[in-house]
Amino acid sequence: MQAILMKMVISFLLILTLNSPVLAQDVLTIGFNLPMSGENKQTGISARDAAEMIKERINLQGGLTIGSKSYILKFIYEDNDFDPKKAQSVTQKLVETDKALAIVGPMASRQAVPAGAIANKLQTPMISPWSTNPKTTLNRPWVFRAAFLDPFQSDVAIKFSEKLFKPQKVAVIFVKDDDYSKDLAELFKLKWEHKYGTGTVVGFEGFLTGNNDFTPLVKKILKDKPDLIFLPCHYYQTANIMKTLHTLGWEGPIMGTDSWGSADLFKLCGRDCVGHFFSTHYTALGAKGLTQNFVQQFQRKYNYLPDDPAALTYDSINLIFQALKNSGDLFNQADSITKKRAILRFALSKIQQFNGVTGKMSFNYQGDPIKCAVVVKINEKGEFVFSESVCPEE
Repeated sequence: MQAILMKMVISFLLILTLNSPVLAQDVLTIGFNLPMSGENKQTGISARDAAEMIKERINLQGGLTIGSKSYILKFIYEDNDFDPKKAQSVTQKLVETDKALAIVGPMASRQAVPAGAIANKLQTPMISPWSTNPKTTLNRPWVFRAAFLDPFQSDVAIKFSEKLFKPQKVAVIFVKDDDYSKDLAELFKLKWEHKYGTGTVVGFEGFLTGNNDFTPLVKKILKDKPDLIFLPCHYYQTANIMKTLHTLGWEGPIMGTDSWGSADLFKLCGRDCVGHFFSTHYTALGAKGLTQNFVQQFQRKYNYLPDDPAALTYDSINLIFQALKNSGDLFNQADSITKKRAILRFALSKIQQFNGVTGKMSFNYQGDPIKCAVVVKINEKGEFVFSESVCPEE
């Protein structure tokens, strides 16, 4: 009943705002470019849930205060079907048709890299919550992110793997037509062989998006008898690969990456995931302070623990809000959406420190955060249990 009343109040406020000639300018529109259908849909659902939680709370409080003015939030969610081309067309729609002030998403690098090119060309601020590929923001002053980068993530995977498992030979399985997976796999291979010598990566096998028969690939990998398998694949791909690995007799360790960090991972892979590790952005279990408050509110509202996409989306939206608050009445006095976007972009570029639910972060000139990663272990309940924190070297 309380949730229904809350939605009725929010709807009333929006109707009042959008139909009043006096208050019509007090609406702040943010677009969301998310995968809400297909295999990766949980990523988009988690992101949308986090966004709705923020929007409802702020609108009930009278809106977002920027300088001397308050704005009712309007969020527009568009489904990119986890498709790179559609992610581009969604970006264009949100900018040109919906007149969004800024865009949150796409989530994964496969869509964020091409979408970022459109956002930068159309001079509209875009924040990708979950993209770790450097290409997303490279030479794009209008594009930002809330996630660490893959060169750092590959270091985390290597350091943790060599310390815990001490492998002599490693194998890598990746997605050939996915910038995130392919580039992270190549970084891992390059750094591993630089450290341990050519030939220590005994298997380096890729597959194309949409492939669901991993038996030939896994047989080829296992033939070279690696001590560890590095698997920088999306959670739904990971689940199928793990099942195949175990069916064909693999009993060794598997090291994963942040693309495993979905609320749907354990639903898809079950016991095949138990005992394996992956690098990621935060852990909901044992959270404290700001992060604990977020986790408790999210779980109470949606009845599941917020995964990485939810937490990173929450941080991305709050980064936009911090930049807007920092711009104050300069933003309010801008007389066009073009000028407002430019003011927001400048304010985002000037944020040097931010305390988010995924941790404290500082930003470099490229709009990329410098922040710590965590390594988690999947337990018998499918929970992601904190193992250790790994921070960038000074």
